[in-house]
Amino acid sequence: MKRTRSLGAALLLTALAVAFAAPPAEAGSNADLQRDAKRALENLVSGNSAAQLLNKKAVAVLVFPNMMKAGFLFGGQVGDGVLLKKGRAAGYYNSVAASYGLQAGAQTFGYALFFMNNGALAYLDSSSGWEVGVGPSIVVVDSGVGKSITSTTTTQDVYAFIFNQKGLMGGLGIQGSKITKLSN
Repeated sequence: MKRTRSLGAALLLTALAVAFAAPPAEAGSNADLQRDAKRALENLVSGNSAAQLLNKKAVAVLVFPNMMKAGFLFGGQVGDGVLLKKGRAAGYYNSVAASYGLQAGAQTFGYALFFMNNGALAYLDSSSGWEVGVGPSIVVVDSGVGKSITSTTTTQDVYAFIFNQKGLMGGLGIQGSKITKLSN
């Protein structure tokens, strides 16, 4: 029993180290990150009618094109993103998360947050790191939700899309994600 606890503690520390040791975006990499974010958003919007509609109505879109996630019981994920306003970079952000639960594997993916009003966008910058699940309401758009989105049903503050999932990560978990603005 004691060995199991030690192993669990070691895994937790490893997952947290991976999640929180993300290097900040460097000035030289901002151009690459911006290019990747714009390309990821273009691909998402061109292949998804709900994302296309939200993109037209959103005041800004925060795109994390290359998130990395790994875990075994304890897990972590990390990645950098770009806030796009009218197609132009308006800021750079980092997303980290730690999770615990029935999970195993590793994967890469991207996600985009469509900010539908200035209040939700202001909260992103006024908080000292926005914790997903605290603050503006977020709707994660899956195939079921995506089919029901129309120009008159977009009533939430933020819509989230997960895309380009690669790798194998299975299981259920409790996850907390924090988004922090990077200083440039």
